[in-house]
Amino acid sequence: MRVVGVAAMTALIGMAALAAPARAQMMGGDGPHINLLGDSASKTPDEIEADQEKQKAYKDSLRKIPDAKASNDPWGVVRNDAPKAAPAKTASKAKAKPKAKVEAKTGGNNPN
Repeated sequence: MRVVGVAAMTALIGMAALAAPARAQMMGGDGPHINLLGDSASKTPDEIEADQEKQKAYKDSLRKIPDAKASNDPWGVVRNDAPKAAPAKTASKAKAKPKAKVEAKTGGNNPN
């Protein structure tokens, strides 16, 4: 009987803990009604005219920016446009004796 009472009390406390945040978010009649955004006043005709002048000046300044004619590649003078073709093998090099394959030793895969 005591175990059932403890289990019921634990369930009740758990439900209350889950319901408290939900209740805090609900717009009930008892909570404070605060408008954090405030009422935005409409603009006066002078402010509207000033905004239009700013927009016009901005668009005019964008038209004055010249178009990019060349690519902006700082390494362009260092890099070649096309890779050089490999020189053709001569007959004497083609008939040369093939070398034995040598494996490089690395520390990563060494079982010793």
